[in-house]
Amino acid sequence: MFHGTILCVQRNEAIRRAAQKLAEMGLHITYTAAPDVTHMLLPIPSFPTGDEYLAHILADLPDDVIVSGGNLNSPLLTAYHTIDFLQDPDYLAENAAITAKCAVQIVEEKLSDGLQDCSVLVLGWGRIGKCLCRLLQQAGADVACAARKGSDRAMLHALGCRGITIEEARLEASRYRVILNTIPAMVLPVLTTQPEAVILELASKPGMCGDHIVDARGLPGKMAPAESGELIARTFLRLVLEKEA
Repeated sequence: MFHGTILCVQRNEAIRRAAQKLAEMGLHITYTAAPDVTHMLLPIPSFPTGDEYLAHILADLPDDVIVSGGNLNSPLLTAYHTIDFLQDPDYLAENAAITAKCAVQIVEEKLSDGLQDCSVLVLGWGRIGKCLCRLLQQAGADVACAARKGSDRAMLHALGCRGITIEEARLEASRYRVILNTIPAMVLPVLTTQPEAVILELASKPGMCGDHIVDARGLPGKMAPAESGELIARTFLRLVLEKEA
């Protein structure tokens, strides 16, 4: 059973929903730094505004506070116990599924004639790429996925998708009505597309350069804050209990 006081840093709606969920579970939540705080729950990723923001929060907390969030690699946290959600495979898998669902929703809203038989290129066969291919196939799209490994391309073929190389994706980009990037590296520095193409950037670092690219990073918190907040709450409780076991 969890014992302690959780400081929830309300920087977005997903964290607010997570705080509400934790409170419903009977945990003690506060939104103000105080000496009795035992755990701090930060947004994921946690520090879009840099170390100054983190230093301001830590100044009013006890030295033994346990810090949880995402990408907790700040030098200011060296002396603290941390719980990084973005190092947890379960959280990453569930968050990828939410991300893919939101991305497909955006695409469907932008296409006048739907995804049935629509030519779609997914860049990357990681967690989000896998979820995207499954959802797009279910929607009836004609899906190609660019993957670096030959074994991944073979698996794509086995699953009914067209597995292609990154170089083939560069050469063929203009044939696709929809392009979704999940690779956090510049794989399409020159992007030539159809005039009506729907192009979404989902990776943490840009992988495409061109016109009319929709910045679709951080979709769970933006489009599905309730679902994202529930995932954060469940993950927080699981990881904290595991750490204290």
